[in-house]
Amino acid sequence: MRVSPHAHAVTGLGFIPPWSVNAGFIVGAERTLVVDTGPSSHAARTILGYARAVRPSNTLLAVNTERHTDHMLGNGVFRANGMDIYGHSSIRRTAADLAAEIEELNRCISQPFRRERGEAAVFFRGTTVENPNRPVETETVMDLGGCEARLIPTPGHTASNLSVFCAVDAVLFSGDCVVTGYAPNLDDPTLDRQAWLESLDLLSSLHAAVLVPGHGEVLTGDAVREGIERMKKEIDGRLNRL
Repeated sequence: MRVSPHAHAVTGLGFIPPWSVNAGFIVGAERTLVVDTGPSSHAARTILGYARAVRPSNTLLAVNTERHTDHMLGNGVFRANGMDIYGHSSIRRTAADLAAEIEELNRCISQPFRRERGEAAVFFRGTTVENPNRPVETETVMDLGGCEARLIPTPGHTASNLSVFCAVDAVLFSGDCVVTGYAPNLDDPTLDRQAWLESLDLLSSLHAAVLVPGHGEVLTGDAVREGIERMKKEIDGRLNRL
């Protein structure tokens, strides 16, 4: 969906139940920046098709908002097409991580005969693990031609989280720093509660008009601030009970 003159969201890409995941892209006059490549090669081709269709003459780039595989398993499709992928320097996933995702999805299949056939592999067919080839350590501004995209470190959910802000349209792609509807995932070993709360304060200070979360519905207007505040309460409340 088009969420602003320059920004588009690709929402509801299937993943391991109950999760679906979002991606999107920002279109300048010369370059298009894809935000997350999706949870599989199938999803990546969908995202890539949309991004190319909006402005076919543009050079395409991509960024991974974090290390979790639902945001980066489409990287292989983008790298095979010669596209650079930006991401935090700590992102290092392996084929073993992909195998674990296939196994987890297979366990979610209710019919025994389908589990025995290993049909979860169909979801990931053609998917390979490719890490970002353009490491990001600090805030990075990308000139897309007529608009800029800020890659902003927002650690907490993981140490690798980045958010992407299109200032000219006040559109924020938060990755999993903010999710809507879902409870935040608190399982990553690099999770840092205080860093996450500080990252949410930083996102709030951007005064975004549109927020595309890592998972869940796109937020607009007052719902952006409300969604960020909800995340603060969720993180505080659930981590205090652990």
